[in-house]
Amino acid sequence: MAYESIIGRNEEIKKLERFLRSSKSEFVAIYGRRRVGKSYLVEEVYKNKITFRAIGSFIKANDEISYKQTQLDHFYESLLDCGMADDTPRPTNWREAFRLLRRHLEGVRTKRRVIFLDELPWLAGPQSSEMIAELGYFWNSWADRQRNIVLVVCGSATSWMLDNVIRDYGGLYGRLTGTIRLLPFTLKECETYFKSHGFHLSRYEIAVAYMAFGGIPYYLDRLDNEKTLSENIDDFFFKDEKINQEFRDVYTGLYATSERYLNIVKALGAKFYGMTRKELASAVGIELGGTFSKILDNLHESGITREYPRYGKERVETVYQLKDFFSMFYLHFINGKGTDAGNWRTLQRTPTFYSWAGNTFEMLCIEHLPQMKEKLRIATINRNYCWKGAAPDGDISQIDLVLEWKGERTDYLCEMKFSEHEYTIDRQYEKELGAKIYAFLNSKQHTKTHSIQLVMVTTQGVKANEHAKDVNQQITLDDLFL
Repeated sequence: MAYESIIGRNEEIKKLERFLRSSKSEFVAIYGRRRVGKSYLVEEVYKNKITFRAIGSFIKANDEISYKQTQLDHFYESLLDCGMADDTPRPTNWREAFRLLRRHLEGVRTKRRVIFLDELPWLAGPQSSEMIAELGYFWNSWADRQRNIVLVVCGSATSWMLDNVIRDYGGLYGRLTGTIRLLPFTLKECETYFKSHGFHLSRYEIAVAYMAFGGIPYYLDRLDNEKTLSENIDDFFFKDEKINQEFRDVYTGLYATSERYLNIVKALGAKFYGMTRKELASAVGIELGGTFSKILDNLHESGITREYPRYGKERVETVYQLKDFFSMFYLHFINGKGTDAGNWRTLQRTPTFYSWAGNTFEMLCIEHLPQMKEKLRIATINRNYCWKGAAPDGDISQIDLVLEWKGERTDYLCEMKFSEHEYTIDRQYEKELGAKIYAFLNSKQHTKTHSIQLVMVTTQGVKANEHAKDVNQQITLDDLFL
C-alpha cells in the first residue's frame, strides 16, 4: 500500500503492515532519536485502525506520586476519548489502568485491535518499575492470548527503551515480537521532502542543510520555502531563543543521567575525530566501568554517536565520535556564544565555515556508505576504518576512511573534500596523497596481496590537472543521492 504522506521508511512500513496482517498478537517497540518521526510513522500507517492511543507527557512534578497520577489521568482521559463511560472511576495505579484498558478492548469487535502507547518512557515515569510490570502482566495474561492485538510502544528516550523494554529481563523479557529503530532521512529522502514541500534547492544546498539539521523530519518541517536556506538556518539556530532548550530536549527523558549524556556529547563535540574510551572518561570525569559503557552504548543506539576502529598503532583503538548533525552544528556555532554567535549569512565562505564544512562533510559521506559502496561497485565492505601512521618523512599521515574488499583484494583509500566548486589538487596536496599511499602500503594493516584505489569524494568533483594523476576513482555529491 502506498502512503503519499510518508517519505521513505519503506522497510519500516512493510514491517508495520506485516504486524497488522499477522495471525497472532504482536508486541512492537519503536525507538530512535527525538524528532525523527516515530509517532508520525505509526499514526500514518495505522490511522483509523488504532483502537486505543495514550501519550506520555514530560512533566516536572514535585514528587513521584503526583507524577504518576498525572500520567494515569492522561491515560484515563484517553480511554474516555475512545468511548469509555464517563462514570468509570479514575485509576489510582497502573494495574487498575490496564484493567480498564482490557475492559474497553473486550468491547471492541474488529479483526485487529491496535494499541499505541506513545512516549512510553514519560508515561512510565522516572520510577517506572510498576508501570512496566503491569504492562508486562497485561500482555502476558491477556493481550498475547487474544491473537489479534498489535501493541506498539514508542519512545524518544532511547536509553530507557533499551533498558526497560527491548533488553528488559523482567516481565517483558522475550515478549517483543518486533523492534524498529527509526533513523534520520538520507540525502535522497531529504531531496524528496524538499521537492514535495515546494523547495527548489540545489544538491549543494541540500547537503549544507543536511550538515546543519541532519535528516530529521521535525527540523525540516520548520523550514520556510519562501526563504533562502541561509535565512532558514539563521531563523532556526541564530534567532530562535529556544534553540538552547531544543538541544537539551534531544537528551530529555534520560532522567538522573541526562547531564552525563550531555557532558559526553559536549566533550565529543569539541573533538571532531572523536576520543578513545579512556580519553572520554577522563574528559567528563566518569569512572570506566559498567555505567559508562551503558551510556556509550545508549548514545550509539540512539544514533547520536558512532564507534569506529583506528589502526596504525600497536593496538587497534576504538574511537567514539559525535555524529548527530544538529548537535554538531549547535556545539560548533551556538553553544555558549550568546550574541557573539553572529549569523549564518556572514559566516558563510569564511574560514570558520569551511573548517566546519570540511569536517562535517566527512561525516556526511560516512553516513552514506551504502551509496559510496554502490558507486565504487563494491559487493561487500569487509572492514571500514580510520588509519593513522608514519609517512616517509616521519610525519604522521591519516586516512580517514579505508574500505576493504577482500573479494577483489582491494583497499579503497577515501579522501573527502568539501568545496563549492571543483576541488583542485595542487603540488603540495599531491605530495601528501603520495605520502599517505606509501605509508599505508608499508603498514601492518595493508595486506600485501591487495591493490590500492585512491578515491576522492568531493562535492563537485576533482579538477583535471597534472597533480590529479594518482586519483583512481571519484565520488561526487550527486552519487551520495543514489
